[in-house]
Amino acid sequence: QVQLVDAGGGSVQAGGSLRLSCVVYAYAYSSTYIAWIRQAPGKEREGVAAIYVGDGSTYYADSVKGRFTISQDNAKSTVYLQMNSLKPEDTAMYYCAARYGLGRSPLWPNDYKYWGQGTQVTVSS
Repeated sequence: QVQLVDAGGGSVQAGGSLRLSCVVYAYAYSSTYIAWIRQAPGKEREGVAAIYVGDGSTYYADSVKGRFTISQDNAKSTVYLQMNSLKPEDTAMYYCAARYGLGRSPLWPNDYKYWGQGTQVTVSS
């Protein structure tokens, strides 16, 4: 069984920063991909960043490259998403998600089987 507890969302002005955290409770933790996936009202889910826990490889959507950084603290089984230079279009519910195996793409939301409860990020202009 896999459980994810995500937190850290909030409301900021454009240009601000937030850091999301995801505590992962999973067997074979080092074999998991952990992703941050967001969904804005009326829009499709979008994988914005992912990390392979085994070797620390990271993956980013073009929309967040250079602004968001995904990282991990294996001692705490926690994955972070540092979000800088936030824009109003980053407003969404952000979910931490986990899966085993590569699948179609590390950023493909439909490949993720385990999900956190989500944390809201709101960026005002």
